[in-house]
Amino acid sequence: MNPPAAETSWQPASWLARVAGQIPAYRDAARADAVMAALSRLPPLVTSWEVDALRSQLALAAAGQAFVLQGGDCAETFDDCRSDVIVTKLKILLQMSVVIISGLKRPVIRVGRMAGQYAKPRSAPTETRTDRTLPSYRGDIINRSAFTAEDREPDPELMLRAYERAGLTLNFIRSLIDGGFADLHHPENWDLDFVSHSPMADQYRRTVQTVADGLDFFESLTGKSIDQARRVDFYTSHEGLHLPYEQAQTRYLEHRQAWYDLTTHFPWIGVRTSQLDGAHVEFFRGVRNPVGVKIGPDTTADYLRGLVQALNPDREPGRLTLIHRLGASRIRAVLPELIRTVRATGVPVVWICDPMHGNTETASSGLKTRRFDNILAELGAAFEVHGEAGSHLGGVHLELTGDHVTECTGGARGLTDADLARDYRTQVDPRLNYEQAMEVAMRIAGHGRAV
Repeated sequence: MNPPAAETSWQPASWLARVAGQIPAYRDAARADAVMAALSRLPPLVTSWEVDALRSQLALAAAGQAFVLQGGDCAETFDDCRSDVIVTKLKILLQMSVVIISGLKRPVIRVGRMAGQYAKPRSAPTETRTDRTLPSYRGDIINRSAFTAEDREPDPELMLRAYERAGLTLNFIRSLIDGGFADLHHPENWDLDFVSHSPMADQYRRTVQTVADGLDFFESLTGKSIDQARRVDFYTSHEGLHLPYEQAQTRYLEHRQAWYDLTTHFPWIGVRTSQLDGAHVEFFRGVRNPVGVKIGPDTTADYLRGLVQALNPDREPGRLTLIHRLGASRIRAVLPELIRTVRATGVPVVWICDPMHGNTETASSGLKTRRFDNILAELGAAFEVHGEAGSHLGGVHLELTGDHVTECTGGARGLTDADLARDYRTQVDPRLNYEQAMEVAMRIAGHGRAV
């Protein structure tokens, strides 16, 4: 049910009066409207009480009492809606969370880039191959990856397909979590062959043993397996890029007296669409969800003050998350001023480090990659800068997969540019593989022990 227009200055369609970057126009506007109407009648993908629960947990992260692990694919595809793919993603995030808990001694808020990460911003509106130029691939929710004019045409019907695939993914995730997954918590079942290749092998083995001992102690004390004792909370997130899709699933709930975007628990706004007077900030200022915003090295103090006031005018803990993606070479120079600026506003935020996007480069082969050492360097600097500033690093945002891909160089096995072609699968940005992701988790755990 929608409230009368006179009762609010914001409506789900308010963004249409603003400049909307990264949203291609549909050739058949009437068909797009029909698809949005159909989406608006379908059940929501998530619930308002799940959204509210996440916001409460994020308030703990803002105060340094919890840590956010947000991770998943750069861009999901509809083909990823398979049991093996979903299990692999969930497994790596659960395993990482247990390692992080063991080191930081804080609860971990698990947020997957899953069940909706179907749209991607692009640096250019078109792509040229040899002598042919076509619209860029913008994710499965908008167009198709095949390099043909028909496939690259934005198709509104894909929004319905995205909804269906997101719903199937969410249903399976909930079934897995409600049904157990105990084996995934136990280190004896983890794939840790990479440890033998690492110069930090002893530290990793100690970490794994600490986790195993802690779980054994708990299970011996309670007489229950770890999964029987408490249901694992798991939330989903995606970049709220394609506003027609977000708008169609936005509902006014009388009992909450608020609007909720029920496509996901935790939407975020990317760097390319975070203009203060733009459509994306306008849309997300009106929903009750916790909202993230990516901020880069060129973020100004004036912009940041305006952003936090626009998205969290009531100064509510857990409402706003700032995800800084600054690059290993610039984070120490840039982050302290960002922290000081936000602190001066009095607006509480969750600070999350994205050590991936500021460290993207192109290998000699032409493939995009990221150096693992740079990822670790930016993450380590984030812990140190926040500590020196009296702030809290509340989490990490990672593009990763539970598969053994070769997309980022470095890590325990010392992957090089020559290894990239061996198993390079991503259609957009390079991801950490299983081993690299676990190594990051163990490094995060190490920061807790160093405090």
